[in-house]
Amino acid sequence: MAALWTGSVSVGAQTTPTDSLKMVELQEVQVVATRANAKTPVAFTDVKKEQISKVNFGQDLPFLLSATPSVLTTSDAGNAIGYTTIRVRGTDATRINITSNGIPMNDAESHSIFWVNTPDLASSLQDIQIQRGAGTSTNGAGAFGASINMRTQNLSNVPYAELSGSAGSYDTYKGTVKVGSGLLANHFAFDARISTLRTDGFRDRASANLKSYFLQGGYFGENTIVKLITFGGTEKTYHAWDGISREELTTNRTYNPNGEMKINGELVGFYSDQTDNYRQTHYQLLIDQRLSSLWNLNIGLHYTNGFGYYQEYKNNRTLKEYLLEPFEVDGTTVKKSNLVRKKMMDNDFGGGVFSFNYKSERATASLGGGLNRYAGDHFGRVIWVMNYLKPLDPNHEYYSNFAGKTDGNVYGKVNYNLTDGLSIYGDLQYRYIHYTIKGNNDKWDWTASPEHPQILDVREDFHFLNPKAGLFYQFHPYHSMYASFSVAQKEPTRNNYTDGLFLEHPCAEKLFDYEAGYTFRNNWLTIGANLYYMDYTDQLVLNGKLNEIGEAMAENVKDSYRMGIKLSVGAKLTDWLRWDLNGTWSKNRIKNYVGYVSDYNADTWDDMYTQTKIEAGNTPISFSPSFIGNSIIGVSHKGFEASLQSQYVSRQYLDNFGRKEDSLDPYFVSHLNLAYTFHTRLVKDITLGVSVYNLFDEKYETNGYSMTAALYPGGDKSKGYQLSSDPRFYPMAGTNFLTHLTLRF
Repeated sequence: MAALWTGSVSVGAQTTPTDSLKMVELQEVQVVATRANAKTPVAFTDVKKEQISKVNFGQDLPFLLSATPSVLTTSDAGNAIGYTTIRVRGTDATRINITSNGIPMNDAESHSIFWVNTPDLASSLQDIQIQRGAGTSTNGAGAFGASINMRTQNLSNVPYAELSGSAGSYDTYKGTVKVGSGLLANHFAFDARISTLRTDGFRDRASANLKSYFLQGGYFGENTIVKLITFGGTEKTYHAWDGISREELTTNRTYNPNGEMKINGELVGFYSDQTDNYRQTHYQLLIDQRLSSLWNLNIGLHYTNGFGYYQEYKNNRTLKEYLLEPFEVDGTTVKKSNLVRKKMMDNDFGGGVFSFNYKSERATASLGGGLNRYAGDHFGRVIWVMNYLKPLDPNHEYYSNFAGKTDGNVYGKVNYNLTDGLSIYGDLQYRYIHYTIKGNNDKWDWTASPEHPQILDVREDFHFLNPKAGLFYQFHPYHSMYASFSVAQKEPTRNNYTDGLFLEHPCAEKLFDYEAGYTFRNNWLTIGANLYYMDYTDQLVLNGKLNEIGEAMAENVKDSYRMGIKLSVGAKLTDWLRWDLNGTWSKNRIKNYVGYVSDYNADTWDDMYTQTKIEAGNTPISFSPSFIGNSIIGVSHKGFEASLQSQYVSRQYLDNFGRKEDSLDPYFVSHLNLAYTFHTRLVKDITLGVSVYNLFDEKYETNGYSMTAALYPGGDKSKGYQLSSDPRFYPMAGTNFLTHLTLRF
């Protein structure tokens, strides 16, 4: 269940004494350099703390944002908890820049953020800004579809305590405890939160056991604020990384093939420890210094440590892939066997960001940047082999590689009021990346002679210059419009280097983003329109394939574009009734697409380890629906709140060939939220409620992959090929619910 936000609503401070008001204003400075404001000519939506809390009952943060314009969400487990992702304007998570307090949150190598590593972070957020398109210059990974800028909660001026809990379908429960000291000795304040979240998941064995914390302390002086923040979490999730067939969608929607144990091709059970285990801890030191009435300085230092592993049962694997010798049984040489592998990561990420900020009646300006360093070890071991007769070292390592990345940027931006209603915006960023990978990968190179593990020897330097410019015009108290042009460039991800064809080298992407918008706003009605044209060179698009751990693979396409219009309407029909609508109509195309698919012998289905080149012409971009629409009807009256949210998503193709048989069917899904808040002498607020997800029990899927291949009957390539269709899908849960209770003191 998610609330709907159609406009660009600014965040206001709570009413406080004069001294405290200065403190609140200083806290907001932390992200001003990378955020848009009312006169910034970009498409953005602000989501307030109050809006987040009304829907935050257990689902991951992407699903709390699912009704904002142009947003799609996916869930491996089917009930929006665990491994979830977000897409904006059809672009996947690797192209969405995410920061907290202006500090990069995207993984330095995958460029994604794994929300499962920071469960219930939403309970400690002050607000979120989503910028669609290239957006303003920010720190970290390039924004190719959107940027999501999170701001952690302000320290409270008064003591408080909050207890909340949720329980519902699939043995799901969530518990959260929050406390705050209030302002101490007029200079100090502290906040803390702990959370636990558990679910069995909609799909079989798709369980998640998540724990997290958030702790912050602050010092407040006359012109200085220093905040130390730490947050993190641990997760243990059973794999639900593989999808199911179209037939299984009708016969057994909850089936999860991960962990299958087979002997001679027959299923004999499921591996009980087919789990992903990870711990991630973040530290942030934020300093805000008021230099004068016009200038202030922000500095943020950060460090993140992560360590984890997953274990996986693999059937009938070739032993030499794991650097294991074949063995003999009754005179027969055994070259393949079932085994359990353990793949591990140990990584560190740290650095600093800064911005000098200027604000006068006519202008706002920032000079900022950041420098970050990542170091990560990747290694894997074989911990068990079925019937293996040779000595097996418990620490037998079959691959090991190291990755290092230095990411630095500097930017300057200014917004200047030419007249009372007309302002001009300029933004220029230089970004430098140095990326290395050394060692052996877990992928076997069958094309080499002799065959050996894939050798990783990546040493890349990137220099990106990203200009942005625009105009904003407030031509009437109720009417405004804007236009902008932006350039964005982005380096490949780790997977782009390791998962493609062995002789294929990925290249950086480039985007020219043209945006225009109009807004009408009075005291009861808001109407907004945003037109965009995103022209890409060498865009990395998802190609419908997965790597061995269920991550979507991508490939460069030379020439592609996304164009569309977003319309939104929000009306306060009465004091207690509001209706919000938004819709995005788009056209997303690759010009002259050339794809590669694996070759198979149609009689034996033996993998030939070769590829067929497919010249498909102009095709739709994968996972980019032509229409996304949201509606939410909200009622609020004397402590009672109700909302009905509905979303319609048109057809999405699982790869870039545009074939209906390899696509996600359109779907229409609705969620209902009911809550009642009242007060007692002992408890400030008590809120009771229930959220019913997928109210009308829609059978739908939000994600999948195509597995398209070239079939050569009898293995005779002279007779031509046919494209096969055997897609896989991730089904979403039917009607399910979460009840919730919150006590505020």
